[in-house]
Amino acid sequence: MKIRLLLASLATATAMTFVLPAFAADNAQDFVDKAAIGGMFEVDTSKIVEGRAQDQGVKDFARKMIDDHGAANAKLETIAGEQKLKVPTELDAKHKSELDALQNSKDPVDGTYVQMQRDAHSDAVKLFESYAQDGDNAQLKTFAQETVPTLKMHQEMIEKIAATMGTEPSATSSETPTATVGDAPDPTPPLSGANSFTEDQAKTRIQDAGFSDVSKLTKDDQGIWRGQANKDGKNTTVALDYKGNIVAGTN
Repeated sequence: MKIRLLLASLATATAMTFVLPAFAADNAQDFVDKAAIGGMFEVDTSKIVEGRAQDQGVKDFARKMIDDHGAANAKLETIAGEQKLKVPTELDAKHKSELDALQNSKDPVDGTYVQMQRDAHSDAVKLFESYAQDGDNAQLKTFAQETVPTLKMHQEMIEKIAATMGTEPSATSSETPTATVGDAPDPTPPLSGANSFTEDQAKTRIQDAGFSDVSKLTKDDQGIWRGQANKDGKNTTVALDYKGNIVAGTN
């Protein structure tokens, strides 16, 4: 029963959660902004899930995120203060929207949270590794270098949890004219909703799903990116919804 509930919750997991504006920081202030927002998002989502998760492993992971990222956030704030840099005190609009969606969800949160953490740690590792190598502030660079191992440990932990919950991306069927591609597709995508993908991000996600020659992308009034692409040598229409689901239908 628990496994069925976990798998059901995965249907609500988004493939686009916790996408940082970029994976590299242009300067010290940029790094502080991205790292602080990411850290707050980690803690805030984990606080929601710790009390609602059905799987004990997910609860334990959420508690560790609260402890580890809480400590890292405090250290970042101290260093930033010493360097006369400003630390964001609240989430940006995108992350606030995602946090609210998690808070208000009536479905089991385990799967959604696990996918958030997979995306979060993939992005965070890239951000911190980049600044650890090329950072322009010595103290923040050291902080990034010291934090990378912990982020990678978290990444390994969440990937193990994800593996036990069956979160591998679904494959595209070549036997039907319409196919859904995504980390956790919904029953009837594409779904309408506020879409925060830029045109470039939409194009990249569609290409990553195995399509080529993606063109004529436009976002309709339902928040769905629609365009043309090639798949298996055939031209097809393609749509990307706000959850990252990709739907293709041959012309």
